[in-house]
Amino acid sequence: MTTTPPAEIGMPLEEVDTPALLIDLDAFDRNIETLAAMTKKFGVRLRPHAKTHKSPVIALRQMAHGAVGQCCQKVGEAEVLVAGGVPDVLVTNQIVGRRKLERLAAISKQAHVGVCADNAENVAEINAAAAHFNTTIEVLVEIDLGMGRCGVQAGQPALDLAKIIAGSSNLNFGGLQCYHGSAQHVQGFSERRAVIAKAGETVAGTVALLKENGLDCRLVTGAGTGTFPFEASSGIWNEVQCGSYIFMDADYGRILMEDGEEISTFENSLFVWVTVMSRPSREVAVVDAGLKSFAVDSGMPRVWQVEDTVYERASDEHGKLILGTGAPELPLGSKIKLIPGHCDPTVNLFDWYVGIRAGKVEALWSVAARGAST
Repeated sequence: MTTTPPAEIGMPLEEVDTPALLIDLDAFDRNIETLAAMTKKFGVRLRPHAKTHKSPVIALRQMAHGAVGQCCQKVGEAEVLVAGGVPDVLVTNQIVGRRKLERLAAISKQAHVGVCADNAENVAEINAAAAHFNTTIEVLVEIDLGMGRCGVQAGQPALDLAKIIAGSSNLNFGGLQCYHGSAQHVQGFSERRAVIAKAGETVAGTVALLKENGLDCRLVTGAGTGTFPFEASSGIWNEVQCGSYIFMDADYGRILMEDGEEISTFENSLFVWVTVMSRPSREVAVVDAGLKSFAVDSGMPRVWQVEDTVYERASDEHGKLILGTGAPELPLGSKIKLIPGHCDPTVNLFDWYVGIRAGKVEALWSVAARGAST
């Protein structure tokens, strides 16, 4: 059940109920414009990842600034995006099972749809679903760049699978899915660059092998917020899949740039708005947002612009703040912003975005693909 929005258009921020998922619309707009300009400068396509925002409204705003479409991870997300008017969706994941594949084939009648594969049996299943709906699906071979998760090995195994795709009656071979997820949060700039340089050698060798065998890669796609400048400037990747850049989070805030400073290309635009619900002591404040409002797999949230104050621990509906000697009083009922540790799964805990500009509510957007796990 979708809950009632915690705010109304025109309402002052102070009156927004808590916990609420806030977007600073000015910072959000600048993030969209910044990456759009950077990818244009690099000469690569931008296909932002909708697993971050789960919103056709946001997807269309990204496309209005030059994005070619969206990626997502689940058929359910793809269905929501296509229903919301997104005309080009790539599922950057393996989809297995007849029912899911038939759902994927059905939406390929309404939009350009792609999917990734790393198994010949799965390719046959995708082809059968596409044939059943008299449609064509684009399939990319995912190669493992060192994550040890999904993907075939580069080189001959990737070529063998690509040949099967290209020879299937209702499939088009689209190219390679080359995403190195574990590289996104390598903190050191030089170390992160070295990981992607090594991956680039692997990808380039596979692209060359495919070409030698008459298979051109329309797409060599991948990259994320933490590494995209390396892929985009490599001359190997021609499309990037950044997702978190529109929001940022506390974990991405710890990644270092070339000068040793924390990442500064993008701004924090996503916050959880919380209320101080208890003050058991001068050193402790308790807010009304815990594990049901934050994903903590990448660490606790950061307190935004409140000096000497740390979010120490989360329980189901409570967050414990520790106030140092330099912290403000934070009286009962006061409201503050917290930066999520990991934006993607935090978004999935809310039904609504509350868009704030100049201290007032300007937009209410549904997290339309929340819980789209199939």
